[in-house]
Amino acid sequence: MKSPFLSLLLLPFLGVAQPAQKPVSSNRTVARQKNIIFILSDDHRYDAMGFMNKIAGLQTPNLDRLARNGAHVQNAFVSTALCSPSRASILSGQYAHTHKVVDNFAPLRPGLKFFPKYLQEAGYQTAFLGKWHMGNAGDGPQPGFNYWLSFKGQGVYINPTFNINGKQVAHTDSSHVTDLLTDYALKWLDGREGGRDPKKPFMMYLSHKAVHANFMPAKRHRGKYANMPINYPQSLYLTATDTSKVFGPKPTLSPEQAAPNVNLKDMPNWVKKQRGSWHGVDYMYHGDIQFNNFYHQYAETLLGVDDSVGRVLQWLEDNGQLENTLIVYMGDNGFSFGERGLIDKRHMYEESMRVPMLVHCPGTVKAGTKITQIIQNVDVAPTLMAYAGLPKPAQMQGNSFLSILAGQTTGTPDRPWKDRAFYEYYWEVDFPQTPTMFGVRTNQYKYIFNYGVWDTNELYDLKADPGEVNNLIRSPQHQDIAKNMRDQVFDWLESSGGMQIPLNRVRQKRFDHIYKGEY
Repeated sequence: MKSPFLSLLLLPFLGVAQPAQKPVSSNRTVARQKNIIFILSDDHRYDAMGFMNKIAGLQTPNLDRLARNGAHVQNAFVSTALCSPSRASILSGQYAHTHKVVDNFAPLRPGLKFFPKYLQEAGYQTAFLGKWHMGNAGDGPQPGFNYWLSFKGQGVYINPTFNINGKQVAHTDSSHVTDLLTDYALKWLDGREGGRDPKKPFMMYLSHKAVHANFMPAKRHRGKYANMPINYPQSLYLTATDTSKVFGPKPTLSPEQAAPNVNLKDMPNWVKKQRGSWHGVDYMYHGDIQFNNFYHQYAETLLGVDDSVGRVLQWLEDNGQLENTLIVYMGDNGFSFGERGLIDKRHMYEESMRVPMLVHCPGTVKAGTKITQIIQNVDVAPTLMAYAGLPKPAQMQGNSFLSILAGQTTGTPDRPWKDRAFYEYYWEVDFPQTPTMFGVRTNQYKYIFNYGVWDTNELYDLKADPGEVNNLIRSPQHQDIAKNMRDQVFDWLESSGGMQIPLNRVRQKRFDHIYKGEY
């Protein structure tokens, strides 16, 4: 007999119906252009923005401006908290088990078509600038872009070498990669680089390396937050495990910081074994940096991204394109800073799967809008296409939330907007202590199925336990909820073609990237 929650299977594939619109015309005048700028940052936590008031003293005036004059998507999530899979989901509108880019080394499968290609075919001038890091470590031009600027693998922060439309261009003047990417972006917008046709609408995809570890702020930002007080997470010091080599001496925690209702018995063993390490491998990033400095340098590196956003906004304002340009800012995944003793991402906890998302478009989005609906990375491509007046391709599994941004209805009884986010992560040979996991998150509960290991699965009441430290998987009164949510996970996988775990060939030099910082 089918699960009583079978009707929920359709939720991730249902969206708000968009009104029929004519295809984009390539000969619109400048004033009527519906331009798109998508800005992606790397490893940016959902709460690491000034207006969130989570990191004491952090200033992000330009991100704050996007939120103040546009929409803050408060419940934005990725379907896989890892660079390449998440980026492929943003571009394709598909889950990782569909597009098959399940880790940072999986090749792009033939025939996989990304949203910029559709926009280009509709007459848009398209540009990609920044970190591609998908399919392989190559930096060569990809289909769908009139202008291409990228770099190999993870790239470097200082003096990068760019592949610009197939030509290698080195920088040797101590330039910071965030500033350089923004310089080239503005040159392309101006028509000084790449020959953009000003009579056609544009779509610019600005993909920053920052704020990926190892963090390196621009020279003007170095040391700015050296004395920033650290808001240690409640769950940093849960066990007797000595983590002082990583996190430093245990601080005095206020009553508000003391984690209540901790259930250490049902904390998965794979989590316990990773406390104070980098996925169980060595100390935090090989012991090269102490936690407090790590924290401060992250915040300082983020300032360059905020500057970049401000420069783009200024160009749009100066050129009369601010009103009719849809700007979407988001992170490719989150990042742990000591929650449950962990760092990095990959897992399904909030600080990993939840990301910042800001949307600005005065002609469409009312200033100060707060979006509380659950939005995922698979919904980005359909939304950008809907803004351009293009229908969603049949293979895309996400849906446009453009009408939600515009403050319209969130759906009808027969076509409701989804109220849960599904998640998947596939075991990597590089990080063998982190298992394959699948899960589902609603507004109240999160269920995590740790697959392929003899370990504990997880159920959290996010309203009562936002720190996710009281695993309810064996709570008698929560057994029906756990079973139903488990059924939802596997029904989702079954209905979307995800019941076979994708495998990739393991190569002899597979581990080389770890020691080169290309993780």
